[in-house]
Amino acid sequence: MLLLLLLGCQMVAAQEISPLSKQDIAALDAQRQLIRHFLSPRDLQDKYPTAVGKLGTLRALLEARRFRPEQTYELQALGVVLGDVFVQEMGFKWVMVSDEYGRDPALQYRDSPILLFPLTMIAKRIERGETVDAFALYEGIAEQARQRIRALQ
Repeated sequence: MLLLLLLGCQMVAAQEISPLSKQDIAALDAQRQLIRHFLSPRDLQDKYPTAVGKLGTLRALLEARRFRPEQTYELQALGVVLGDVFVQEMGFKWVMVSDEYGRDPALQYRDSPILLFPLTMIAKRIERGETVDAFALYEGIAEQARQRIRALQ
């Protein structure tokens, strides 16, 4: 009986949250640059700085099917830009999360336990063959995050 109880239990990996290192910042910046490469100088100046401009850039690249499902790095670069929208619009911050499985960039709402992992938000959907609308994806996740934030207050 004890064995069955132990098999039914799941161990939750302990997570350690830390600030981004200089190398982490450089890696995220390289992925941002990969996406900015597709924009004209005017769009970089006029549109991209806004949240709507970033989401519009993502939508255009996704609709053009610019990256194939096996281009994980590039798809995760789209996720970096999506993450920047959460930072810009909702007050999240970039952090690194370490656990028994590795170390990954994430977004944390202030110093709360609310974490988002935007690098995989687009990539996993594309890899599964789904059609992704950047605006709808952002709004859906943002609403879930707002609900979790309200629950903390």
